[in-house]
Amino acid sequence: MMLAPNPETGLRAEALSVGYGDRAVLERVALHLPRGGITALVGPNGSGKSTLLKALARIMAPSGGTVLLEGQAIARLPSAEVARRLAVLPQAPVAPAGMTVAELVEQGRYPHAGPLRMLRRQDHDAIRDALAATGMTGFAGRALDELSGGERQRAWIALTLAQDTPWLLLDEPTTFLDIGHQLEVLELVARLNRERGITVLMVLHDLAQAARFADRLVVLHGGRLHSEGPPGTVLTPAMLAEVFRIEARIIPDAETGRPHMLPIRHLPDGAPAC
Repeated sequence: MMLAPNPETGLRAEALSVGYGDRAVLERVALHLPRGGITALVGPNGSGKSTLLKALARIMAPSGGTVLLEGQAIARLPSAEVARRLAVLPQAPVAPAGMTVAELVEQGRYPHAGPLRMLRRQDHDAIRDALAATGMTGFAGRALDELSGGERQRAWIALTLAQDTPWLLLDEPTTFLDIGHQLEVLELVARLNRERGITVLMVLHDLAQAARFADRLVVLHGGRLHSEGPPGTVLTPAMLAEVFRIEARIIPDAETGRPHMLPIRHLPDGAPAC
């Protein structure tokens, strides 16, 4: 018999509202993300995906509600403690000009470093491990601005891996990458989840990739939680019509059995959702 997730574990939002000035983006979102799997945040542009991820990571302060990390209010935790529990990769991160891959990955160890941010043996071991796990050992001495898009993204993921946290939050990790590098990054994320048990929450635009790589989808629409659950339950013609305004056919993938979407046409405003 499957047990219900323990509400005192994982990452939880309770009546979470977030906005920019007077403009509300999220309204009273309630969400529980248990540890262990990969969750994809999906929704139309402007639905609040990145805002929700930032609020869960304590990058943005909510205007109402609470975020709980393993049962503790994240707003009350020391910053160093949050950094030891959550690693966050923002959309289109930027590093100083000329910074090498090794120098970037080293930044991930500072939440664990000793006095005066001195790195110890275990920190250097973690850096080497992160470079090896992401296939970046041979690039350690290269400047980030000399790398391809996929290589750069792997370097940033190595930084989060060196941080050695049980949670990894990724904001559109495949943005600006071609399809080959998108799959390279998502396969790496899936491997880190599978082999290291890192729980992943990521914002994705591509619904096919979300259904392929995530164990769970969270759909936002108009600043509210529309639906959540396994891809086979959430990715339906009715949801796609209502949230994304498209008519689509859903078929099982021949290899994985996961749902695969075949878009047919855009639904004009005023057309029935199903």
